[in-house]
Amino acid sequence: MFGRLGRLVVHHPWKVIGLWLLAAIAVVASAPEFTSTTDQSSFLPSHYESIEAMKLQEKAFPQNAAPAALIVFAREDGTALTEDDSAAVTAAAAALGGQNIKGVTGIQATPPSENRLIQVIAVQMTKVTNPSDKTQGDAVKSLRDGLKEQVRDSDLKAGITGAAAQTLDQTESGEKGMAIVGAATIVLILALLLIIFRSPVIALLPVVVIGGISSMVGSLISMVAKAFDLEMDASINSMLVVVLFGVGTDYILFLMFRYRERLRAGEDPKTAMVSAVTRVGEAITSAAGAVIIAFMALTLSSLGMFRSLGPALAIAVAVTLVAGLTLVPAIVSLLGTKVFWPSKAWQVEPKGARFTAIGAAMGKRPGVFAVVSGGVLVALSIFAVGFNPTFDIGAGSTSDASESVVYNKELLKGMPAGATQPSDVLLHASDGQLKPDQLQGYRAVLAQVTGVGAVGEPMLSADGTIANFQVTLADAPESDAALDTVRGPLRTAAHDAAPPGTTAAVGGITAVYVDFQDAMNRDYAIVFPVAALLIMLVLALLLRSLVAPWYLMASVFLGFAATLGATVLVFQNIQGDSGVIFTLPVIMYLFVVALGTDYNILMIARLREETREGRDPRTAAALSVRHTGPTVAAAGVILAGTFASMMLAGNSMLSQMGFAISVGIAIAAFIMAMFFTPAITALLGHRAWWPGHGDRSSKPAESASGRPEYEYATYYTTAADGTQVQAVRDRSTTGYPQG
Repeated sequence: MFGRLGRLVVHHPWKVIGLWLLAAIAVVASAPEFTSTTDQSSFLPSHYESIEAMKLQEKAFPQNAAPAALIVFAREDGTALTEDDSAAVTAAAAALGGQNIKGVTGIQATPPSENRLIQVIAVQMTKVTNPSDKTQGDAVKSLRDGLKEQVRDSDLKAGITGAAAQTLDQTESGEKGMAIVGAATIVLILALLLIIFRSPVIALLPVVVIGGISSMVGSLISMVAKAFDLEMDASINSMLVVVLFGVGTDYILFLMFRYRERLRAGEDPKTAMVSAVTRVGEAITSAAGAVIIAFMALTLSSLGMFRSLGPALAIAVAVTLVAGLTLVPAIVSLLGTKVFWPSKAWQVEPKGARFTAIGAAMGKRPGVFAVVSGGVLVALSIFAVGFNPTFDIGAGSTSDASESVVYNKELLKGMPAGATQPSDVLLHASDGQLKPDQLQGYRAVLAQVTGVGAVGEPMLSADGTIANFQVTLADAPESDAALDTVRGPLRTAAHDAAPPGTTAAVGGITAVYVDFQDAMNRDYAIVFPVAALLIMLVLALLLRSLVAPWYLMASVFLGFAATLGATVLVFQNIQGDSGVIFTLPVIMYLFVVALGTDYNILMIARLREETREGRDPRTAAALSVRHTGPTVAAAGVILAGTFASMMLAGNSMLSQMGFAISVGIAIAAFIMAMFFTPAITALLGHRAWWPGHGDRSSKPAESASGRPEYEYATYYTTAADGTQVQAVRDRSTTGYPQG
């Protein structure tokens, strides 16, 4: 199949390129605008308590939502606010309200805090219903501009925090981070490919091809999102950049390494490209298939953010795979050997001393390599036990210097930590109206809950059937302590103390995080096993074996645990963070498990190829490391490097993601695929391919010297007069054919 595809592409390159251009124009022209959201509650199913509470609140109190923004005032010298200062804050609220800023529905100055260190102006805004609606963000920008005038020439300082300000700062930080990630990714790919191939043409090939298809990928994702009503998380843009360039460059590398190998074997450029597509087509298609399956398994998630992220990234990988098997061969077939210009190194078989030595050592002592590489993975996996998820998305996804983060810290000097985003307890009477004595008794019970800082007076709906108690927690809304309070004593007290004939629901962002955690634990128990079984099925079909898929998947998940352990070690144990971002295990699953399988497939496919040439298991493992080691190493460095560029984005969330994924890719390439997988395969020998005959050879056995008795390959080359000449190469030698 891949041979026919290769011949079709190579013999009709302009038609292939033309079809790609037409398809790209058609898709981009017809696609809706790509939109995303940062509202975490939009990703939860409706049956969770926090979502039920939110719906009750919107129904009963449409005009009394929590303030979208908080303007925080404090003295420059850090002392208590005077009466004149407080009067200036009230005047500032009136002045800002008089500006009639679009999207602002109310501005109200609150009394100073009890210690008089801060005073707050609460800002109500129109609710955002469309992810592309920038009204709140524009309002925050206008308020910030007006605020500068209010505190100029005074002893006060002021800044804006709260949900709207945090979302704006997250968006701006994300755009800045994405620009840095994109630039760093491209520079890294160019630099590494220049070092590997010494050719600017090959270095530019992934940038041109992947850059060209990226708009098409984004448009396809927009189409799917609209068709299936999927909510896209705002972080998907950063992931798409590194997935497209990282995975795309890997597939191009796999193809170009084999293309160069076939040229060195004496094949003419077009035949060499057909051979390259034929030989690596099955491997990279199987690898991409495993990645796509792993991504699509996320559609089983109960969380909307992952249910939409999976198909989006699967589309990116699928388009990249098709481009790697059609568009890239078409372009290279037009360029021929000029693709390596100006280098002549492609003509000479490299000695590959390092990988030859590593392969030879492994062939002699596979048990030692298996134990050492496996031991490293197990040692790092131990630290994964200490994994503690953190839900501090606001601070984690913006710079510590951003205004919303700075003035959130100022706010905490005078108010309980939970004041930024209070929780809500909704009491609903199913039959009749709520009575005042019921409300006050219920409020008293909530106020006595451990971890609760304050409980506001109940707000009653117009029909008297729903009451909202605003609960300020003693701890920051995203902290472990706050989550424990809502999950345990607050929800227990709210439910148990509800008067007869009423029901209670606890809402707010902390409750959303609690439900998020429960949903993720459910997803871990379903998504991971289903993905593992499906990937094992792909491996079994590729290798015609029931044994190899087991230890290949065992190595991948051991690599996953080692990656999580390394991340916990660096960020929690060494850097001293309270935890790592709560989505990290799923993000690692997406990239470490899915993409890490790529390298295992590439190595095991070459190992099978060497075995079919008549080599014994240990010799096959040694030669696989020698020939495939450079490809895996180069691909691993490029892919790990592209993800490591996320650490330059300037916020802790992307730094943790970049570190974890880059380390995971490095473990997958340099420990799992390079050492663990071939060592285990060498130890198992022919048993690795049971019950099929994946290692059955049609070649003569090797001689005692380690060379095959007879091993010749027929190929065609071009003579000086332009005619095709049949020749034979002794494949037991390296270098050029003998005649």
